[in-house]
Amino acid sequence: MEYNIDTKQRALDKRYIRMARIWAENSYCKRRQVGALIVKDKMIISDGYNGTPSGFENNCEDENNVTHPYVLHAEANAITKIACSNNSSKDATLYVTASPCIECAKLIIQSGIRRLVYSEKYRLDDGIRLLESAGIEVVFVDMEE
Repeated sequence: MEYNIDTKQRALDKRYIRMARIWAENSYCKRRQVGALIVKDKMIISDGYNGTPSGFENNCEDENNVTHPYVLHAEANAITKIACSNNSSKDATLYVTASPCIECAKLIIQSGIRRLVYSEKYRLDDGIRLLESAGIEVVFVDMEE
């Protein structure tokens, strides 16, 4: 069976999204666990999941099940991890289990990431629209297919 580049890329995208889903299991958040991987040249150069900043107790929600305002999103954790390393996210692909919010979209643009792949749609799509307007390739992968 012969595969074209789109078929290979789609298979790779699904594989990395599955890995991001597994990485999301590291999150202590109860309402929603999100995972992110930054991939460049077929190498994972950073990872992240939603959670509290270093040094904070690993409770993402308060007693009313409302997320604390200081909880970091998976994308933000992966991008800030790059800042503390010798890697560069320029021209990389970000795989994230849920579509990014507008604040994370700004970080994605500034970090030089050129492609975003996600598998769950969030109720707001302003982050996706911002990324598209910045010329970033945005790909939704339906994991049910």
